[in-house]
Amino acid sequence: DRETRAAAGDAVGAEPAEGVHPAVPSLRPLARLPPAHAPRRPRQWRRRLLLRLLRLRLPRLQARGISMEEEMLSRGKESLLIPINAQVISSSVVDRCPHRSEIQSVVLAEGEGDSCLILGTVDSYGHLIVSRLDTVAEDIDRASYSVPPHDSGVGEGSWAGLCFSPTHHSTVAVARELCKSIDIYDQDIHIRSLRTLWYPSSVRFPQCFPQGSECSSILAITEGPQLSIWDFRMHNNGGCVQRVSGPTGGILYSVCTSPSGLIAVGGTDRAVTIYDPRRWSALSRWVGCSKYEITGLSFSSVDQSFIYVQGVDYEITCGRWRESERAFSFRGDSNWLGFSKCANTDVVAGW
Repeated sequence: DRETRAAAGDAVGAEPAEGVHPAVPSLRPLARLPPAHAPRRPRQWRRRLLLRLLRLRLPRLQARGISMEEEMLSRGKESLLIPINAQVISSSVVDRCPHRSEIQSVVLAEGEGDSCLILGTVDSYGHLIVSRLDTVAEDIDRASYSVPPHDSGVGEGSWAGLCFSPTHHSTVAVARELCKSIDIYDQDIHIRSLRTLWYPSSVRFPQCFPQGSECSSILAITEGPQLSIWDFRMHNNGGCVQRVSGPTGGILYSVCTSPSGLIAVGGTDRAVTIYDPRRWSALSRWVGCSKYEITGLSFSSVDQSFIYVQGVDYEITCGRWRESERAFSFRGDSNWLGFSKCANTDVVAGW
């Protein structure tokens, strides 16, 4: 038997006959198999067959211009997106006017004209910094300003968020969680403070409000298990004009609005609820659209019947909220800390 196996190995390693392709091994030695009770040992023909198959496959991949390393870096299994190292172009805004505590929210909005952007950041104590940028992301010093918190930063730091008015870019709303307050600013001038009943978790200016009110003075806020609508021009009830109860025992973490005025909320119940502000009734409820708690929502700019949903895990889902049907999803290599979508196009970024 040893002589037979040695002869079979020599036959595979021998030079191929004339007219036989050099990459295809001879199949004649494979007909002599060892007995079933014989121990399995690595054989020379198996190793040579594997090496020859790799030599055949690699030139084909290189001929197509496909790099295995680059493919693994860009996309993994099940739509897993693996980040590629990027180069920081400029950080002049943060270097020139830094925050003294942790930055909690960053918002980039379109300014007046096509060559202007507005960058807003707020830290855990409510310190607001707004900078006006040009098209190459360079800071314009004369148009930047910094606003300290209304209470001079007294107390404990917590989550803070901000949003710009879609019509008046100088109007900014800053939400502070532990303080249960929403501060409204016109550039660096404090206009008013709104006091919420629960801890606010998200704030948004509606793009359109169908009840005749100007959308630049309306705020949609998620606080605890409730969605509250505020008009900071009114003084009755502290400026609150509507309250809608959400999931029983749950907490709402995100709110977004569509160009037609619809409002969507989501939170710990892993469901997206769409409200119609004209009668404050739920148009639809997409249950189980996320595996974990929902922390980010955004309507599609192409078709308002689609909505983007971000959970606390590493997946962002897009689907039809009326039919409760998932269209597609993609994943990151780790849990998402946040995500954002461009105002007028479906370009989504996560971090």
